Amino acid sequence: MKAAALAGAAILGLPLFLILLLPGRAPAVSPAFGAPSSYARADIPPAYLRWYLDAARTCPGLPWTVLAAIGKIESDHGRSTATGVHTGQNTAGAAGPMQFLASTWGAYEVDGDHDGHADRYNPADAIPTAARYLCANGAGQSAGRLRHALWQYNHADWYVRRVLAQATRYATTNGSERGIVAVRAALRWLGTPYAWGGGGPTGPGYGIAQGAGIKGFDCSGLTQYAWAQAGIRLPRIAADQYNTGPHIPRSALQPGDLLFFATDPTRPATIHHVGLYLGHGRMIHAPQTGDVVRISQFTGNPYREQQYIGATRPSHSPT
Repeated sequence: MKAAALAGAAILGLPLFLILLLPGRAPAVSPAFGAPSSYARADIPPAYLRWYLDAARTCPGLPWTVLAAIGKIESDHGRSTATGVHTGQNTAGAAGPMQFLASTWGAYEVDGDHDGHADRYNPADAIPTAARYLCANGAGQSAGRLRHALWQYNHADWYVRRVLAQATRYATTNGSERGIVAVRAALRWLGTPYAWGGGGPTGPGYGIAQGAGIKGFDCSGLTQYAWAQAGIRLPRIAADQYNTGPHIPRSALQPGDLLFFATDPTRPATIHHVGLYLGHGRMIHAPQTGDVVRISQFTGNPYREQQYIGATRPSHSPT
């Protein structure tokens, strides 16, 4: 009960996209939640990106990436010069950057920029209208309903697949996808006892010395296990794990990145602790003997701040 209560309390503070990835919790709609990837920011005009993000908030559970993917496929975010994007209609009668039929537009139109006129050709109106239409078809309720809503948008299975694939590209990169797998694996073991020398790629294990007789994880055993589930083999010792990938500046941390703490932050040889970055200045880690795997704040924690030496993103060849 203690472990279950601890895990439950920790889960309440997790970002939505990580909650959706917890074991036993199938994604509510799609894995395409999260902050815009570098690819998304490079490909989507800033104004369009803002409209996608804002419109998605009007439909709880609808990923902004799905709206962005539709905008990409239908008009390349308004950059297409095809007939019907800026004037007129295409051969099917669709118009505007989100390609609405006049009948559908009339039923769901939104005056997104509050200028007193809902215009199919105005992305500030068309994007929230797309969100309203998808939401009316259950897009925020489940993965199946999202697919159904996309099929209603364009009656073709290939279109549904293409939208979801593009949405995933906008949300994540290969590195962050693996990091989320690692985080998900670690979250499974919230409340597991700390065992010095315990744990490894296959899961919890009995410790040694002060960890003898305790089945669980120490800090590096937990990170080794988590990243093994993402296909990356890590060394067993925290100080050695520090060299398993590029060092990541603090401003660029992503979920799953390894955070390291040292007695002397100028000397990697003194590293004594490692955790997985969770987001919002927190990490999941196995702290010390007598404790359990838990989520802790490291940003603003004087003890952790004084000993923080850096972070890496594991990138060795898959196992």
